[in-house]
Amino acid sequence: MNITEYFSSALKKIKAEGRYRVFTELKSSPSNSPISVNVVTGKNVVVWCSNDYLSMSKHPEVISALAQGGYEYGVGSGGTRNISGNSHAVVEVEKEISNLHNKERALVFTSGYVANQATLSTISKIIPNCVIFSDQNNHASIIYGIKESGLEKVIFKHNDAKDLETKLMGYPLSTPKLIVFESVYSMSGSVPPIMEFCRLAKKFNALTYVDEVHSVGIYGREGAGMCEELGVQDEVDIIQGTFAKGYGVIGGYIASKNDIVDSIRSYAPGFIFTTSLPPAIANSILTSIRYLRKSDAERLALKHVATKLKSQLNKARINFLHNNTHIVSIMIKDAVTCQSVYKELIDTYGMYVQGINFPTVPKGQERLRITPNPLHTDEMIDHLVTSLVHVLKKFNVDSYLP
Repeated sequence: MNITEYFSSALKKIKAEGRYRVFTELKSSPSNSPISVNVVTGKNVVVWCSNDYLSMSKHPEVISALAQGGYEYGVGSGGTRNISGNSHAVVEVEKEISNLHNKERALVFTSGYVANQATLSTISKIIPNCVIFSDQNNHASIIYGIKESGLEKVIFKHNDAKDLETKLMGYPLSTPKLIVFESVYSMSGSVPPIMEFCRLAKKFNALTYVDEVHSVGIYGREGAGMCEELGVQDEVDIIQGTFAKGYGVIGGYIASKNDIVDSIRSYAPGFIFTTSLPPAIANSILTSIRYLRKSDAERLALKHVATKLKSQLNKARINFLHNNTHIVSIMIKDAVTCQSVYKELIDTYGMYVQGINFPTVPKGQERLRITPNPLHTDEMIDHLVTSLVHVLKKFNVDSYLP
């Protein structure tokens, strides 16, 4: 076989399984609307799957901060944090984040994925005999970070404190341990028993590491996340988050005690050898964080839209994964059907809900993942639900219960 044929064979495999991904090319505007143009068809579509949960990417203060930062600092950072890229704006973001989470220090990365991967892969350089306990539904960035660490990994059942305790009991108290979980799981919207995990950490000589990516900006009195919402923020040792979702910009971070953060800063290749975020970007991040610390209007609006959508889905007898968060998942459980449902929704009804398949979710767990935001109107909600009834019925999806 010619060596390039391996690539052709790999592509044929995923196409045969119905999970070949075709990206939807969109053109949006910084207007007060979730409507974008599908560039291929030229038609307007209502976007129902954006991770820009509060539409802060369209907020005029955030846009103005980015533009002002571009004129003041230029559009690049000039280097790594160690070589000319340690801008005042990025340092200010780290101070704001550490204050937001009530931690001694924070460290900014180029993305939430990099923050997880770089931090977790570096643990072995600092605690070479550490055992990592990871929730079975943790994000790929967590999984690959742990894998790259080379440390012993123990998987516990999703959000199951009893299973975690059983597995912790299998190791000596003297063995250093790290418990890694998310505060809001992106594909189901589920929330773990964080306080119970923290209690177990204290009991079994472990640190806790929580991924707040789908939570920061959205929950808590100042938008610090689900841990703040539940009153357990001070109990968690390491908080990881992003600026790309609730805050509507780009980048990621960790926040913790000074020595923990400084050790990651000093040992993690994913931080040391990466060009830093441009100061113009940092300027917009800082504006978004400070705005959401003072204003809860966007959070309340998101809660209202999510509640209304769930109510309408219930009335239409469309089953979804129930939770107390803003993420609405409708199970399709077949890759080909999921792709067909997505295409019918966007092509016929102008409703863009991207189908989610493997490897983002396990095979057989394909779904539509709907993420409402404050800009969705009642009319848009009604149109989405009506469209879903027609499409789910057409493709005989079990989630529709006529």
